[in-house]
Amino acid sequence: MLEIETLRVTYGRRLALDGVSLTVRPGEIVGLIGPNGAGKSTLIRAVSGVQPIQSGRVRVFGQDLSILPVRERARLLAVVPQARNLPPAFTVYESALIGRTPYLGWLGQAGTADHESARQALERTQLQELSSRRVGELSGGEQQRVLLARALTQETPVLLLDEPTTHLDLQHQSRLLNLVRSLASEHQLCVLMALHDLNLAGLYADQVALLVEGRLLACGSPDVVLTEKTLGEVYHIPVHVMTHPDYGSPLILPDGREGLIG
Repeated sequence: MLEIETLRVTYGRRLALDGVSLTVRPGEIVGLIGPNGAGKSTLIRAVSGVQPIQSGRVRVFGQDLSILPVRERARLLAVVPQARNLPPAFTVYESALIGRTPYLGWLGQAGTADHESARQALERTQLQELSSRRVGELSGGEQQRVLLARALTQETPVLLLDEPTTHLDLQHQSRLLNLVRSLASEHQLCVLMALHDLNLAGLYADQVALLVEGRLLACGSPDVVLTEKTLGEVYHIPVHVMTHPDYGSPLILPDGREGLIG
């Protein structure tokens, strides 16, 4: 279980996160939503340990991450960041294999199990045919999938994703999120995922956490949080919420034509 307790983060004098508390249970996807600047990426970075926190605590299955060495922390949670921080000269395979770093011995040599983990991650993300290509030669969407493959090779109980569908077309958005959904269910992963697309959050997340100006405004099932009243007030635009005909998830349409002529 991932437990986030009263997390507080500041950027200089600006309060970026104000007492945020969340719980992500095994097999569950929690979708982080909110306007630009609400604190979604900051929360992902704070949980991962990249962003210093002023107060609060993050625990994974009872272990306080703040007192763990970096190597031990990397065995508990993996991150798919928003920025594509991949060495351009590395091959796709080498990039995926980086995820095994927390498990390597002092010589840093990957073993049979490490290579098998990397191969499986590339197969799951449909990158096996690109395994020998240089990362710098790939499209933005392909690099995004390499980041996910690298995270999967860490084989951690917690997976953090910051806008994972960025640069992906509709087909690969669907494939990636279906893969995350499958991994969460099959391996009982705790998944915390920041998303701009409210419809994707409603379709794939078990719980939705709505951040506004660094505060947790609402958290619950998509049909409870993604209402016309709440979204209209937060995004300052009228919206229509319907029900997906096949899955029963909320479908959000902004009333963007209001006031237009013609």
